[in-house]
Amino acid sequence: MGLFAFVKDIGASIFGGGNEAEEITDLLNKDLPNQITNLKVDFDDGRVTLAGDCASHATKEKAVLLAGNIKGVGDVNADNLTAPKPEEETEFYTVKRGDSLSKIAKAYYGDYMKYPLIFEANREVIKDPDLIYPGQQLRIPKSA
Repeated sequence: MGLFAFVKDIGASIFGGGNEAEEITDLLNKDLPNQITNLKVDFDDGRVTLAGDCASHATKEKAVLLAGNIKGVGDVNADNLTAPKPEEETEFYTVKRGDSLSKIAKAYYGDYMKYPLIFEANREVIKDPDLIYPGQQLRIPKSA
């Protein structure tokens, strides 16, 4: 899970013209409280580099998605973000125009009503299950 590419022109607008690395650090600490120790974030021309120790593999995946789904971020390097081995495999999905969590759940699990699984796996990334946007990347748990 080294370098992850994102669409640079979409995502949450959090940069206020100050220190982007600090703003990303604040976001990760707020949305993943006490889940990453020794967190270090660097930002250079749209590339975020993350370092630290994650409590779980899911935390590592969420940190990458949180950092990457920010407007102005083109890719995230997580080579120095350590985590235990994953408990379950996950896939990543890039939201397309017209998608909804229920439509994605139907495609992956064969059942529209399993959308809460995707929402729960991305709770830190998606604040409202009805508000996803094209280009956003999501974690899709394998087990339904």
